[in-house]
Amino acid sequence: MSFLQFSELVLDWALSIALVFLCLSLTLTVVRIWKGPTLPDRVLGLDVLTSSSIGLIAVIGIDTGFTLYVDIAIALGLVGFLATVSFARFIMARGDTERSPVAVMEPEKIDEAVLTKEPQP
Repeated sequence: MSFLQFSELVLDWALSIALVFLCLSLTLTVVRIWKGPTLPDRVLGLDVLTSSSIGLIAVIGIDTGFTLYVDIAIALGLVGFLATVSFARFIMARGDTERSPVAVMEPEKIDEAVLTKEPQP
């Protein structure tokens, strides 16, 4: 076995393993987006989904040898970045971070918010 054949074998195995892990990552990310529980969690899941998709496109581009996939991955990265920024602005304007488990309220405001909040259907 020559060095060239060995390197092709290693590259094939590495690409196969990378595709399996990226597909697993995409599947688990979709499950996380589906389950939520809050809007910021879903936006973060969409950002991870975009990053995993870029990785998948890059691995497919390496596997096939087409350089066009690099341009597609760059365009997807730009669109994903703009979507993340716009979702973050939407969440901040809407103020939906109060249901987030990381939100911190002062004890007086918690009591006031609990007493004045009407049950939602």
